[in-house]
Amino acid sequence: MTQRRKLPRRCPWAPLDDPQYLAYHDKEWGVPVHDERRLFEFLILEGAQAGLSWATILHKRENYRKALVRFDPKKVARFTARDVTRLLKNPGIVRNRLKIESAIINARAFLAVQKQYGSFDAYIWRFVDGKAICNQRRSMDEVPDSTAISDAMSMDLKKRGFKFVGSTICYAFMQATGMVNDHLTGCFRYRGRR
Repeated sequence: MTQRRKLPRRCPWAPLDDPQYLAYHDKEWGVPVHDERRLFEFLILEGAQAGLSWATILHKRENYRKALVRFDPKKVARFTARDVTRLLKNPGIVRNRLKIESAIINARAFLAVQKQYGSFDAYIWRFVDGKAICNQRRSMDEVPDSTAISDAMSMDLKKRGFKFVGSTICYAFMQATGMVNDHLTGCFRYRGRR
């Protein structure tokens, strides 16, 4: 008699039929990120997601890594109009001129923040006083699209010249980089994240 393996309880947004998305939920989402390149990557990817599903962006992630030189902000900051034209022809990424141009603009702003604060990590984590916020949400209805903190982050990023950094995008960035733990309390990833 074959025994069925019991699946762990997960947040309802993690689709069981998409191994890549499932791995993202299980291993990345909500895990604190302090690596500069990964912070830049999430900043760009969350902006690219605007108006699209996260699954779309997640499935294009490797293409973005190739197109944006493994998310090296110094190299992306040097991109020119010729690079924009090249990227607009790349079917592996979202071919939206404003989003592509914003990646370059954001790379330059990212470098300016690094220069001022020593690292983007030091700058961005100050919005949560350097410590992840662990929420206790029981259903997706309790998870907001934005908060007062993401409002403040958005406003500050915009003042520094960043693009595609509205409050909703900033909150998604906070969730993705573990600045906030929004795994539902019933999800196996919630335990031990306090």
